[in-house]
Amino acid sequence: EVQLVESGGGLVQAGGSLRLSCAASGFTFDDYAIGWFRQAPGKEREGVSCISSSDGSTYYADSVKGRFTISSDNAKNTVYLQMNSLKPEDTDVYYCAADTFAIATLSQNYYDYWGQGTQVTVSS
Repeated sequence: EVQLVESGGGLVQAGGSLRLSCAASGFTFDDYAIGWFRQAPGKEREGVSCISSSDGSTYYADSVKGRFTISSDNAKNTVYLQMNSLKPEDTDVYYCAADTFAIATLSQNYYDYWGQGTQVTVSS
């Protein structure tokens, strides 16, 4: 059974940092792409960043470039999202997802498995 479990969310002041983790199990980690998405109530889910576990290629939404960094520890089947210089508009529920076609993309349509999400709240 494929499982994705996010952790690391919380409350932080603007300008602060958080590191999110996505622990994956039930599939061969190297064959997938992993993405981070976020969604606020009543809004569409937004692709934040993604990484190909096979070649390490990464992509970022323009809104987080230069502030967020995605990385992968294949030995631990875990993907991280380091979030620095956080802004109040980064407040959302953050989800990680696995793409079985290993296409590193910010389009949620390619992702087959999703975690339950972790709340990130940035106060001003």
